[in-house]
Amino acid sequence: MAIAPLRAFRSLLLLTFLTVSAPAAAQGNDPEAAEDAREAAFLAALQELHWVKGPTTVDTVGESQLVIPEGYVFLNEADTAKFLELNENLSDGDEMMVAPESLEWSAYLSFADEGYVKDDEKIDADALLKALKDGTEAGNVERRKRGWEELHVVGWAIPPAYNDGTKRLEWATTLRSGGGQGVNFFTKILGRKGHTTVVLVSSPSELSAAESQLNSLLAGYQFKPGNAYADYRPGDKVATYGLAALVLGGAAAVATKKGFWAVIAGFFAAGWKLIVPAVVAIGAGLRRFFSKREA
Repeated sequence: MAIAPLRAFRSLLLLTFLTVSAPAAAQGNDPEAAEDAREAAFLAALQELHWVKGPTTVDTVGESQLVIPEGYVFLNEADTAKFLELNENLSDGDEMMVAPESLEWSAYLSFADEGYVKDDEKIDADALLKALKDGTEAGNVERRKRGWEELHVVGWAIPPAYNDGTKRLEWATTLRSGGGQGVNFFTKILGRKGHTTVVLVSSPSELSAAESQLNSLLAGYQFKPGNAYADYRPGDKVATYGLAALVLGGAAAVATKKGFWAVIAGFFAAGWKLIVPAVVAIGAGLRRFFSKREA
């Protein structure tokens, strides 16, 4: 799984948005000037978003809260959708983003109000991987319509595993798009009324450090009183699926056979994210960007 460091993906900054936004004169025979123009356009687009800087505490999806430490930033649902669009990623409209100010990795929180998920099911990693690959290829139909690069699942970076103590199901997949690779690390946090999904977007080489930082960050995440997994009471709504289906998108995995691929393709069209290569190349500019905003 060894790949070049993220800075080697600098060429992937040639996103459609940036290419269109860069001044025509800067896109001549001077590659450095063109690149500077694209970076400036990207930073200008970021400037329009409503960034919340730590340290602070924010209300998050699914009757929960998250502590945003110093050096981290947060976006609400509307601005997260805009950020994803800038990076050629689909959003389902209810995701919130948290990331270090460098944006060297980013994490996306969403909540599925689908009931209490029983955690007594065994997981077949091989069968799930095949379903993930098939679903992602179906989701590429929507990406092609938008003129975007296709996404492909390479394999497990971390196979699915459930922690009964934290009530978290975690796994990571390696993705390929164009000439680059990235990793999506998923955390499903089970609650009384549903589950929170946290998607960490990183490069394969940076996954270990990013995962460690995310785990520290999630120590500041909690459901509000009465909404934790341990607060379940008989008579509460119970999900119609178990742990394995969570890897495939929850309700999407138990859709009727007739409509299965339509549902699963929609999930994978929005579920995967490959963002880091587009923003890491301008890490220094991002640091200046957030410093200026603070001033």
